[in-house]
Amino acid sequence: MKNPTSISVLSLVVLFVIMFSACKDEQVDHTIGAFNNGGNERNMIVVMSDLHLGADLTYAECNKNLGSLEKLLKQIKAAPNVKELVIAGDMLDEWFVPANVDTYKGKDQADFVKRIAATNKGVIDALNSIIGEKKIRVTYVPGNHDLTITAANVESILPGINQARDKEQGLGTYLPVDCSKIAIEHGHRYNFFCAPDPISNQDIAPGTILPPGYFYTRIAVLYVMQKPVTPADTPPAITKDPLGTASQSLLFTYWYVWSKALISYPIANKFDEKIIVTNVDGFKGNYAVNDILPYQTTPGGVIDVKLYKGIQDSWTERQTRNHVAIPIPVSQAIAGSGKASESELQAQNQYFLNPASDKRIVIFGHTHDPKIIASTNLTGQKCIYANSGTWIDHNGVAPTTMSFVVITPQNANASSQTYVKLYNFQNEVITAMAQDSIRY
Repeated sequence: MKNPTSISVLSLVVLFVIMFSACKDEQVDHTIGAFNNGGNERNMIVVMSDLHLGADLTYAECNKNLGSLEKLLKQIKAAPNVKELVIAGDMLDEWFVPANVDTYKGKDQADFVKRIAATNKGVIDALNSIIGEKKIRVTYVPGNHDLTITAANVESILPGINQARDKEQGLGTYLPVDCSKIAIEHGHRYNFFCAPDPISNQDIAPGTILPPGYFYTRIAVLYVMQKPVTPADTPPAITKDPLGTASQSLLFTYWYVWSKALISYPIANKFDEKIIVTNVDGFKGNYAVNDILPYQTTPGGVIDVKLYKGIQDSWTERQTRNHVAIPIPVSQAIAGSGKASESELQAQNQYFLNPASDKRIVIFGHTHDPKIIASTNLTGQKCIYANSGTWIDHNGVAPTTMSFVVITPQNANASSQTYVKLYNFQNEVITAMAQDSIRY
């Protein structure tokens, strides 16, 4: 999910996602259909992400696009050259729920997931039809908006789906069959506000992994529903600790990001009102904005925070637990959490510039910003990063939605290339946006 300055992404997830960048329609081969390789081989890999299927269409981000998504899935099923369909995270949305709504309605996650399936029956039926036919492998990779949704609950509505999961809940990286140079993940493990946090709040919600982006999203969706003309409250100003410790400076930066987000998305409730209903992932109570926002008891004094206390100091351990290969400095992680460019940088750093990695093509979702970027690895070999975009109705970070990536792997012919192509399905017409290719 995305970015504190953009309500749709990371779907509001705390800063997550991105500023506006468009994809260039350069050097695109329009002569062969998106799901047609020009031959008889079934080898094409379709990657889509950020479907954001919700349990209640009153506020779900994907509503008007559901019919189009169902139609595209039926086209994929009928395509004789498609070998795999990968859904790279944020398929089932547990975050995009107004702060004052009980997500599970007094029940549990299993019931919530079944409500999502019922609300989005056409899409779920289309996916189950592909899975059931067993001609196309369907793989799901977790994202941040479905961070805590268990493998069993995904299986309950999509029986037989392949799930590419790390041992740790909420993370996964998928290497397509017979394509070891390609890696597909959601991309949230590198985001300070969206990566699983198994360290914070354990005294309050034992076993929780929810990062602060979860609370940001809940507040931001409340803003979407209320759209108040005048905010009921504003973040109190704080100043840097005069002692100037590194920890305090980082907590000040964390406060700054939160304060800007709360100003951008004002709500019609005072910050001391216990409006955030949880009962999710170990949290039991109701919380106020003031429980999340760093504060100073005295002007110029020590900065403190209630929820996520010490989060600025636990990032190194958090990255280790989340299997981040190349550590990201905490100051960079906090400041860059709302930028698509940070995700793009991490695709390069974690894969192409990582001497322990042999990956040449990396696909992320998460930022909702569809694009293809070529770069080189440590030995000067060409590499390709692609972002699969999103299927939400209104994409605030890019001029397009309903996008997806198609990979056509190379064959044994020495002149054959692996093609990475980006498309969208707006107006229910498959339109080429960009493409690139390499041979490895």
